[in-house]
Amino acid sequence: MKREEVQNTGRDVPLDERITGALVGAAVGDALGGPVEGYSPEQIVERHGGRVHGVVGPWNGDDWRTARPIAPYHKGDGHVTDDTLMTHALVRVYATVRDHLDAYAVADHLVPDLMTNPRWIPELEAEALPLQRIFLAEKWLVARLHYGHVDPREAGTGNIVNCGAAMYMAPVGLVNAAHPAAAYAEALDVAGAHQSSYGREAAGVFAAAVAAACAPDATADSVVAACLSLAKDGTRTAIERVCEEAARHTDVESALRPLREAVAPFDTVGPDYRSPSLGARRPSRLHAIEELPVALGMVVVAGGDFRHAVLGAVNYGRDCDSIATMAGAVTGALGSAVPDDWAKTVAEASRLDLWEPAAALTAVTREVFARDVRRRRAHEEAFARLDGTPCSD
Repeated sequence: MKREEVQNTGRDVPLDERITGALVGAAVGDALGGPVEGYSPEQIVERHGGRVHGVVGPWNGDDWRTARPIAPYHKGDGHVTDDTLMTHALVRVYATVRDHLDAYAVADHLVPDLMTNPRWIPELEAEALPLQRIFLAEKWLVARLHYGHVDPREAGTGNIVNCGAAMYMAPVGLVNAAHPAAAYAEALDVAGAHQSSYGREAAGVFAAAVAAACAPDATADSVVAACLSLAKDGTRTAIERVCEEAARHTDVESALRPLREAVAPFDTVGPDYRSPSLGARRPSRLHAIEELPVALGMVVVAGGDFRHAVLGAVNYGRDCDSIATMAGAVTGALGSAVPDDWAKTVAEASRLDLWEPAAALTAVTREVFARDVRRRRAHEEAFARLDGTPCSD
């Protein structure tokens, strides 16, 4: 399939379908990437006898509970991970507040939800508090905001710098559909409670990417252009370098190694994902998280096609559940169809309604837009009176 043919498939896709595509697509990407997270493309081929083409079982088979004691999770068999759990939690915050969010909304609503409301956790195969599944960088939210009473706008300072905030920012982009600058600003505020430096920047840029993908004539290239117009420092340069390399490829297989080489100078983790360097995940204006540039690169290689972008992200390895989450959200928002069989398998295996959060967020998005219009018109009227000029219709 040619890139140009794919890029134009979403032109007439309405808002509700884009929101559904983005959220369901993110969950499917997350579930497909989970079982091969942390491994290299070569290790994935050796383990699975070739590239991954859909839902697969746990890397360690029936020993998934004990093979990695620090992460005793059932990754695989269509189970979503913490990326999706956090994304759905943020949707619930929007459904409660029914307006734009900020760092205080994280403290007032997201943190209590993680701490007090047991839910089905697919990787634990049990009902539990989401807090008991999220990883250390996300537990930081509870430690700093609930127990430390830190100003929510500054609570992310000191956390390990990773993709933890970016991975669940798709709802911010969707609420600000077709307005990437607004999505970027809102996500930076929200993510301030969780991350700092390039981890916070990535959250803003990912939200902007999703918002840009919702524009009626959006393409993979226009999404990247929107990101580059907003991104700062190492994040901007990393996206530029990775997407320049991605534009040289039309199939994800040939892009796997070149995209890694393009992002490597900006990635602090180093070549061995499970043994990070001493300089890993520290604040810096020169570096970037790996996940977002690679996800955007896969979207470019695939020309906006969901299946190709997500499978490219999955087979890239390393933090591929988050990479595939991001690639799935962007291509879903572009209007590329999420395969029904994948979505059905993930929903059933995870015991989650993947479509209900999308319906809830669509209603909130329409309410927020109507409220924004009223606020903007009130401002226009006030400014016109202040300046003595006629107010535009």
